[in-house]
Amino acid sequence: MKDAPARLIAEFLGVFFLCLFGIGAITNGSDLTGIALAHGFAIFIAICAFAHVSGAHFNPAVTVALAATRRIAPVDAIAYIVAQLLGGVAAAALAKSAFGGFKGVPALGSGVSTGTGILVELVATFILMIVIMGVAVDPRGTFPIVAGLPIGLAIVGDIFWAGPATGAAMNPARWFGPALVDGSLSTNPIVWIVGPIAGALIAVAVYELVMKPARD
Repeated sequence: MKDAPARLIAEFLGVFFLCLFGIGAITNGSDLTGIALAHGFAIFIAICAFAHVSGAHFNPAVTVALAATRRIAPVDAIAYIVAQLLGGVAAAALAKSAFGGFKGVPALGSGVSTGTGILVELVATFILMIVIMGVAVDPRGTFPIVAGLPIGLAIVGDIFWAGPATGAAMNPARWFGPALVDGSLSTNPIVWIVGPIAGALIAVAVYELVMKPARD
């Protein structure tokens, strides 16, 4: 991997920002709007800061989907995912140290089944990934220079609708770091692993096969 240290640090920091801002907002009692904006701002800032360094995946589901379309080599994808997971763990550990405990581990809402949770995370991540494809991955997209804004807004919108049901992680690293530090890795992990990865894979397939503009 060319420029491996810079790229992996960028991926680490992107997830670190996402988890730290999100956990901080939840722990400090923000309402759903504040929580959504904290996550959206984190991704907007991280993409603007680091997209030119690593491509700004900041999400194992995104990395898996881009690897499936051969936009990143499998070995590089594994390294990205490790860096992303470590970023989530570091953010959760810092939050725990700073606050003496923290909130913000994604969890199913009251009455939400595991199957419904997977579906919600799948749809939320599909929305996020289809936006990423359109504004950041496709060089003919409308907003490649300011891709952080529509991607951040997609996260805000997803949290508004999916947050009460699943926490709207849309990102295995956003679940893994806090869950590991909190000791709750065994609580419905399939929701935040299978849902986001499946949603991202479906989104890239739909974009590539149906929505991608034809070449001139």
